[in-house]
Amino acid sequence: MKKINLDALPWVEHRSPRGKFHAFFRDTAAAMSGAKGGPRLPGPPPFEVELVRLPPGARNFPFHSHAVEWEYYLVVSGTGVMRVNRRRVPLAPGDCVLCPPGDAHQIHNTGEANLLYYVIANHSLTDVYHYPDSKKWGSSAIPKCFRVTPLDYYDGEE
Repeated sequence: MKKINLDALPWVEHRSPRGKFHAFFRDTAAAMSGAKGGPRLPGPPPFEVELVRLPPGARNFPFHSHAVEWEYYLVVSGTGVMRVNRRRVPLAPGDCVLCPPGDAHQIHNTGEANLLYYVIANHSLTDVYHYPDSKKWGSSAIPKCFRVTPLDYYDGEE
């Protein structure tokens, strides 16, 4: 068993160069992996749990989808809009949203106060991300973004 206290975790800030994407995270599953005392876990937890705080006007990440990861969101306080595929869905305290693999998504704090929510996701060993707005891709196996150039299957092989 591992136990931590959410209030003891620091807020970790992530911000894009121009500040459009700006959020603070408390990653409870990661903290559990590194928690002191008690038995060592046999590996990383099979899920991720983060408490996220979005300042007014900020977005959490660029609009993206996952190939294998499921994400479940639970709004604690504040208001905003979740962009899901071609829809925009208002968010308010108590709302729960499930994004299965393939659903492109992004959260935008459109309110005047911080938007606070939990995100719970299955912890896939590898995932591929697609960013429809910028037509780029990413993968947890390759920690860089890239654009795909079509090639013949045998290109460079003979």
